[in-house]
Amino acid sequence: MNCVIGLDIGTTSTIGLLLRLPDRRLATASRPVTLQHPHAGWAEEDPEQWWKNVCAIISELLAAANIDGREVHAVGVSGMVPAVVLLDAEGRLLRPSIQQSDGRCHAEVQALRAEQDEVAFAKRTGNGINQQLVAAKLRWIERHEPAVFARIATVFGSYDYINWRLTGERRIEQNWALEAGFFDLARGLVADDLIALAHLRPAQLPERAASEALIGQITHSAAAATGLAVGTPVVGGLADHVASAWAAGVSVSGDMLVKLGGACDVLLASAHARPDPRIFLDHHVRPGLFIPNGCMACSGSMLNWFAENFGQAADAPGVAGATRLQRLDTLAAAVAPGSEGVRALPYFLGEKTPIHNPLARGTFTGIGLHHGPGHLWRSLLESVAFGVRHHVEVFDELGLPATRVIASDGGSASLVWLQILADVLDRPVQSLRGHPGSSLGAAWIAAIGAGLSDDWSGVGAFVEPDKLVIPRAAHRNAYNDAYSDYRALYAALQPLFQHMGTRP
Repeated sequence: MNCVIGLDIGTTSTIGLLLRLPDRRLATASRPVTLQHPHAGWAEEDPEQWWKNVCAIISELLAAANIDGREVHAVGVSGMVPAVVLLDAEGRLLRPSIQQSDGRCHAEVQALRAEQDEVAFAKRTGNGINQQLVAAKLRWIERHEPAVFARIATVFGSYDYINWRLTGERRIEQNWALEAGFFDLARGLVADDLIALAHLRPAQLPERAASEALIGQITHSAAAATGLAVGTPVVGGLADHVASAWAAGVSVSGDMLVKLGGACDVLLASAHARPDPRIFLDHHVRPGLFIPNGCMACSGSMLNWFAENFGQAADAPGVAGATRLQRLDTLAAAVAPGSEGVRALPYFLGEKTPIHNPLARGTFTGIGLHHGPGHLWRSLLESVAFGVRHHVEVFDELGLPATRVIASDGGSASLVWLQILADVLDRPVQSLRGHPGSSLGAAWIAAIGAGLSDDWSGVGAFVEPDKLVIPRAAHRNAYNDAYSDYRALYAALQPLFQHMGTRP
């Protein structure tokens, strides 16, 4: 039987999915990942832990499905982007990876902005000058870890590293190159002068590969470590958010996915690139499409923080068996739209798009003695929805309207949150059933690349629509006012964030 494996190298876990074509899910498995914060604003991980997880997960998948590794005909890997993984000339890791959410390179970002016209840079590369640029992170390493910088032989990303461990081949997948800031959109290639902004030589960056391109085969050593057969094809892979959006049904212009995970991704399918410094740009998996997108740094992680530290007030006897988050949702549902004047900014980890301000911080305002935990909880849910609306407004300004909204990931289980999102956006929101995340997109791109399927829409066989949440017209005015407050609040506090963030 034709089986494929999809792997996702995520921020908090490594996930594997085993499919039998055309439409059967055989097994899933996962292992946790340790996200390290050695200093304020830093985010690092150990790529060796990713590899150990991959080996254990593949073995577990094969055992769970009771199949031999020879029955797996292709492997695809997705992962967070653009994580930075560095190897020396002997293929040894030089340091922990620097994650896409890492905010240490503020000074280097400012230096790049002083050197480059950001509007022209965004038009050329598809992305603005911000903390995700690999050039900024490498300049930080050059300045603070010069011995490491001097030994760099290879720079690539999270799933590129796993592909190398599987095949021995070094490649950079197309969206890593694009989000890294090395890709010239008009010329369709990785440009030497853009590589030079990172103070690298072109030879230090591997060859670029399309997501579905066959880049290599499972080596003898990888086969021994995983249980896969020697010679099994491996494809270029894809960025985790692109994989997830494709699997969720974002397949034609105007489809938009809101991923309510630890962070909140907002991804729109478009036939046009329309670069803008406020947002990111990726290639869609399907040829001829792009995914302009944004990422709010803090969403579910902010809610978990609140629930762990301040959610005890919701622990009084209530709905039997309900989790603390569900009990907080019950309290929030009893509060009127707009949280009776309580406003929150969700910038608990700074913010990426569309404001690109690592110095921004989370806030509550408008609190009175008549407010309770339900008001605070609802204001946090609303703040994420306001952030999504901000992205939609940017898309509209660029002539890229969102015509269909899909919600996925853990937060989409909250009907209270989905209703708030639908009301704030003033459009229906479709939730999903059975979406396993990015590993599904990784598995299906392996099937495409290995010639096991030519049906780009076949990935949809594994995901079903769930609830369609309709906006309530009665809440439109309240949320228009609250959204205006949200935008005005950041504008008013931005000088204070700057002052506090740059204070010695």
